[in-house]
Amino acid sequence: MRKEAWFGISILIAIVAALVIFMPAPADITNGHLGLLMLALIVVTIMLGFPTAFTLMGMGVIFTLFAYRAMGPKLAIEQTLDLMVLRTYAVMTNDVLIAVPLFIFMGYLVERANLIEKLFKSLHLVMAKIPGSLAVATVITCAVFATATGIVGAVVTLMGLLALPAMLKAGYDVKLSAGVITAGGCLGILIPPSVLLIVYGAVAGVSVVKLYAAAFFPGLMLAGMYVVYIIVVAKIKPAWAPPLSEEERRIPLPEFAASIKNSISNKALPGLLRALKGERNIAIPASVILKQLFIVLIPAIMFACAIGLSYKLSLPTTQQASTLTEMGSLNAPSTVQYAGSLQEPAGSGLAEPPGSLAEPPGATLAEPPGTVAQPPGATPPQSEQNAASASTTPEADAPGVSPTFWIVFAAGLALMIAFYAWFTFARLEIFKMLMASFFPLAIMILAVLGSIVFGFATPSEAAAMGAFGGILLALCYRRLNMPMLKESVYLAARTSAMVCWLFVGSSIFSAAFALLGGQEIINTWVVSMDLTPLEFMILAQIVIFLLGWPLEWTEIIVIFMPIFLPLLAHYNIDPLFFGILVAMNLQTAFLSPPVAMSAFYLKGVAPPHVTLNQIFLGMLPFMGIQILALILLYVFPKIGLWLPEVLY
Repeated sequence: MRKEAWFGISILIAIVAALVIFMPAPADITNGHLGLLMLALIVVTIMLGFPTAFTLMGMGVIFTLFAYRAMGPKLAIEQTLDLMVLRTYAVMTNDVLIAVPLFIFMGYLVERANLIEKLFKSLHLVMAKIPGSLAVATVITCAVFATATGIVGAVVTLMGLLALPAMLKAGYDVKLSAGVITAGGCLGILIPPSVLLIVYGAVAGVSVVKLYAAAFFPGLMLAGMYVVYIIVVAKIKPAWAPPLSEEERRIPLPEFAASIKNSISNKALPGLLRALKGERNIAIPASVILKQLFIVLIPAIMFACAIGLSYKLSLPTTQQASTLTEMGSLNAPSTVQYAGSLQEPAGSGLAEPPGSLAEPPGATLAEPPGTVAQPPGATPPQSEQNAASASTTPEADAPGVSPTFWIVFAAGLALMIAFYAWFTFARLEIFKMLMASFFPLAIMILAVLGSIVFGFATPSEAAAMGAFGGILLALCYRRLNMPMLKESVYLAARTSAMVCWLFVGSSIFSAAFALLGGQEIINTWVVSMDLTPLEFMILAQIVIFLLGWPLEWTEIIVIFMPIFLPLLAHYNIDPLFFGILVAMNLQTAFLSPPVAMSAFYLKGVAPPHVTLNQIFLGMLPFMGIQILALILLYVFPKIGLWLPEVLY
């Protein structure tokens, strides 16, 4: 028998033994004990292979009948059926869940648009001079693709078919290659737009918008830690990640680029500009040169647009403040001039005390020579008041752009000059490859995330926009056809139905668990342990980590999160912060042997000589990095909470 089967049978035996030992005698069993029995049995039945959603519903119905058994059979059945209908209706009316099928549909469209091969190849060439360039390109490709699809199995499988043979052919260590693919494929669990965060938000009642904003920097931090680890390993042990040869780095140039490079210059911008005139470009059509020149100038155009927009946005605030200041200076004298109705009544008792504000002897305020004295009680003309206010305003307070803008502009201009000094025809070809693979995906992801995070659209509206963007991408890459569209719709409907039925089942199960008093028993037990918030957080994360071995993240979120959530208020833990910790922890569970789903996804497409033990060993360092990132996130919660606090 396989080791995995032995492990699963051992867990089942341990759970059943614990039930036999800790459950009281049948005569002493209370409703609370029935709730705990239900919780243990659900884990056993799921591990035996029963469908999770219908098992949850079936157990919920059976144990709800037990909870209402004292009312009599007829009333108990009526109450149970009413509970099923109400819980199902509550799930159907949850607006947050509308985003789930749309994001899943977007992921399947992007997966079938055949972008990942071009994306990996272009990033591989961009990272060619970095140690461990193939592995670094694999992590970045996984991060981008996992963000666009959100489907761990699809990302690990595709990268196993594409990147694993390339790394093994280049002489990379088998364990490092397997660890990079499995860890990178799990990034879609955390990095928005993540379906896990939508499901957690629906269960916990937390804003999905805030969850996306909170998960952004932790996801980037984790991907950055992977890249740093790969570079360090490649430096310490070059045999594990050998550098690419010159032949592999060489990029074939088109005919026009080779001609300009040999006759004029290897730099793209000056070469194309000089090729526009003279007889040296007689064999190259002007339309080709203008087209390539436009591509070369795209970074400069984007920089100019960004700077122009920033300048335009920075002016109105300053001008408005200046205008308000001037309006205040114009209105002040008029208030004094026409305030006759506000004069003090005679004898009101508010007169100045005698001699309290008398001038010291000899202190006179004589007018300077040449000035015209005003008669007593006269008001100076309005024009003179304006001139006086303008003359007293410092020149530095004049409307203008802040110095920070000019510092950013100068730094950006210096970077653009350095960029074009470095931009050769070979790099132009890489840039065109990125434009065909990386930039479309990045623009679509940023548009979806930006519209959610900055409040331009709800998650459901942004998901619809992302699904439409997936259709446009497939159309632009000539992959959109009726069979592909039907398959994507079918897979999205099947996955969405599974998630929604899981929500219905978990809702009925949670109601039955609460009716039996299981939640109250767990709350009382945890509170009686007198844990500190840190100790409770560690206990919760360990339990979630262990549950990640036999269960999928959907089952953990919908079954076990409702048990932890009522305890968060007792320990003053923010559900938003707890959700980000759970999402990062579930990535660790995906990589933890012996039931690591990512390992089995990769093993299914890996060459025969790559063993499961090698994949497990390769995942262990990345699991350690995830635990370190989890600790950093808890010690420095601003990594996750800073962006939601700034935006909202």
